[in-house]
Amino acid sequence: MTKLEFDPSRPLDIVLLGRIAIDLNPVDYYQPLDRCATFKKYLGGSPANIAVGLSRLGKKCGFFARVSDDAFGTFAIDTCRAEGIDTTRIRRCTHGEKLGLTFTEILSPQESSILMYRNQIADLALSVEDIDEEYIANAKALLVSGTALAQSPSREAALKAVLLARRTATPIVFDIDYRAYNWKNPDEMGIYYPMVAREATVILGSREEYDLTKKLIAPGLDDDETAAFWQGFGARIVVIKHGKQGSTAYTQDGERYAIKPFPVDLLKGFGGGDGYASSFLYGLLEGWAIIDCLELGSASASLLVASHGCSADMPSLPKLQQFIADSKARYGDMIARG
Repeated sequence: MTKLEFDPSRPLDIVLLGRIAIDLNPVDYYQPLDRCATFKKYLGGSPANIAVGLSRLGKKCGFFARVSDDAFGTFAIDTCRAEGIDTTRIRRCTHGEKLGLTFTEILSPQESSILMYRNQIADLALSVEDIDEEYIANAKALLVSGTALAQSPSREAALKAVLLARRTATPIVFDIDYRAYNWKNPDEMGIYYPMVAREATVILGSREEYDLTKKLIAPGLDDDETAAFWQGFGARIVVIKHGKQGSTAYTQDGERYAIKPFPVDLLKGFGGGDGYASSFLYGLLEGWAIIDCLELGSASASLLVASHGCSADMPSLPKLQQFIADSKARYGDMIARG
């Protein structure tokens, strides 16, 4: 089995780069968004959610990000601080950019959607001047969210961080994190995503995201071929997610590990991917076996789709372990393993 080596002398477990936003989830859900009148505010954005999840699992997280210079920006920084995330590289915008607002529509446990407000957006104002080598060199790993590649100057900031990570021998985690509303067209995304995927140590994405990422360079590959393709560039671990059908991790030594979702009563259809990523990465940082990383990630994903929020409902390790034990007692010891 391929095990990743992380420098134990580095004080930060992981530095994340990308989107911090505001989630507004309806309290009066299971009806169309236009009929909802009451919303609960949460810290949002996939990398921000992952950072909170890792922090609650005991990992020290840093963050490269831009937030708005207003009350929502203050809320974002204060929430990160309260969760134990280092905020020294989270900076205020200076030209009126605003945090993204995500209104979620929860029509049923199986049907959810989002309404995004992302004009003159703060997270895509991240610039190359915001990225410094010392901060990356102090981290055991760097996570780049694919959304950061959607526009300049954030695009160049992300690519600079990747180059500095390579120079400082910092493992790179690429969370593909495709959001169609950020991109002018799929072809543009198909140019920039591979730039990071080729440099990544770990790649996380859904089947659809991998199809888009390699659209211009290697279309039509199945899961096994996709993993082999990116491992040919040096990826040590490639994780391919299939939603309700589970996920598979491919390691560079040719091994394949599959996991199924834990049964749970759904509340909503979003948030699970961020819980999955935070818990899977926690296991990697702890040196766990890949199948155990997958199991913890699957458990976290199930808990998140059963909860109202995302960042605010990221589970602790004892809660995850108890959930796994209870699920196995109820459904069988190998319920989650493929």
